[in-house]
Amino acid sequence: MTGPEKVSTGIRRSRRNLIKLGAIAGAAVLASLTTPRLRLATAGNRQGGHGDHGDHGDRGFGCFLKSTNIRTAEGDRKVEDLSPGDLLPTVFGGICPVQWIGHYSLKKSDPTKAWVKNVLPVRVAPSALSLDVPCAELYVTREHALLIDGVLVTAGSLINGTTITVYDPREIDELEFFHINLERHNVIYAEGAPCETVRNVEESAVNFAECLRNYEHPTTQEAPCAPLFSCTGGRREIKSRFRSAMSPWIDRRQKLDIIRDELEERGVAVLRDRNSSRDCGVFA
Repeated sequence: MTGPEKVSTGIRRSRRNLIKLGAIAGAAVLASLTTPRLRLATAGNRQGGHGDHGDHGDRGFGCFLKSTNIRTAEGDRKVEDLSPGDLLPTVFGGICPVQWIGHYSLKKSDPTKAWVKNVLPVRVAPSALSLDVPCAELYVTREHALLIDGVLVTAGSLINGTTITVYDPREIDELEFFHINLERHNVIYAEGAPCETVRNVEESAVNFAECLRNYEHPTTQEAPCAPLFSCTGGRREIKSRFRSAMSPWIDRRQKLDIIRDELEERGVAVLRDRNSSRDCGVFA
């Protein structure tokens, strides 16, 4: 990259992050004014046997949305079709058996209301991370981490408005999520992208009793298999965005900042290429 190109890229990065800073402040104000409620529904009791929860999606759950394709030793399978004992290729431990598949669902208390933003999954578009990674649309919870450049970064920290966005299925009033537990925290492949397995086993999973029967003392606070970075909302994200905004002049960015900035720049390029191809009639 030439000197002028580098300066131009830096200026665009600064502008983009300053806009994000304003959006964070606006979202905080909006969140304080709108608080529609959700119901955490059990598989056997759609009336919300666990009561109302408006914060479930913001409590550190690393989950896949129903119908996500998971790579197994025998080929891809939907996450909801996996069973304990199924063998999964992993990044850090070769082929590992599934110990437990946890699941839960979120349901609107009032179908006429909009979804609470912090419970909505993140959509990672094809090729958002690199060429053909993921190979199809990937939907995960905000706290679900992806392995990028040797570190784990939560999906919510990477939202860029182009290739990594919040998925808002307005016409759907229930979302089903699944998390995969192996013997140890690891990284598996979902839609071809390296994604973490569940690290903290939570009692709120509707089939937690099954886990308790099979594993008398399930791990609740396991160390991550790689350095873990998260920066979603609040002061941490504001500081991160500020570092990126100042980076053309004083570059104090940290690992997560650099990864996010690079994926944002990639997202802009991918969107531009797609629009160009569409204008040329490639998709006509």
